[in-house]
Amino acid sequence: MTALRAAALAKQVLDSVDSAVPGAPQVINLLKENGKKVFFVTNNSTKTRKMYVDKLSVLGFNAKEDEVFGTAYCSAMYLKTVCKLEGKVYLIGSNAMREEMEAVGLQQTGVGPDHVLGKQTDWANVPLDPEVKAVVVGFDEHFSYMKLNRAMQYLTQPGCLFVGTNRDTRLPLEGGKAVPGTGCLLQAVETAAQRQAQTVGKPNHFMFDCVASQFGVDPDRCLMVGDRLDTDIMLGSNCGLKTLLTLTGVSTVADAEAHQKSGCAERQGMVPDYYVESIAELLPALQG
Repeated sequence: MTALRAAALAKQVLDSVDSAVPGAPQVINLLKENGKKVFFVTNNSTKTRKMYVDKLSVLGFNAKEDEVFGTAYCSAMYLKTVCKLEGKVYLIGSNAMREEMEAVGLQQTGVGPDHVLGKQTDWANVPLDPEVKAVVVGFDEHFSYMKLNRAMQYLTQPGCLFVGTNRDTRLPLEGGKAVPGTGCLLQAVETAAQRQAQTVGKPNHFMFDCVASQFGVDPDRCLMVGDRLDTDIMLGSNCGLKTLLTLTGVSTVADAEAHQKSGCAERQGMVPDYYVESIAELLPALQG
């Protein structure tokens, strides 16, 4: 367990369930009691950090707001610290994203329904805010043709930045169900605008950069724990972290073995260093 000596990166499935994986709160809380730094990273952009802390608390986790890194917060930080944006954001996203952007001093427009009005000639000349200098796409339950059109019109303007929270195309739910994810919305905007967005969520390294810049953690002493190969494990690989796959989510050992045998360098990044049936299997080592 040497990878846990200094810090641990933890990804708990918080997006669609109302109960924690059995034993997960005890593991995370014991790690913290033993002096380890634990961070929660998620591609879900529909909650603020405070909202996540409230949910974590209900589920039994001891968590602080500055330990949570969601794509709503990380998108705001990317625009503020990397892009140094001067201007407004046209936001296809949630109220949580709006709140996180406003918290760092960024103005936005676009949250909420935007219905189709007029004729096609009107759509091509839809009113635009001249102060908008960036388009950001996250999960938006009000995504519509007019939002797609408005984003395209902004993105045809010189110098307009294009940022997406993540490329997850499906949101897995309980019982094997799923719904379309942010990646579907982002791909629609990319197709219309004929541009590719810069994403900030997993597996992009910026999420870990946020953690490292604020807490000074050493990648060589971090463990990325997650249940999804193409986001969680790939993030760890991209950032030089040890990785642990938990089999309580969407990815399987067979998936990992297929990536390992593929001979493809990119797919090799989705092969974890370790795997366990559940994060609860770490309890005996921590209690000993």
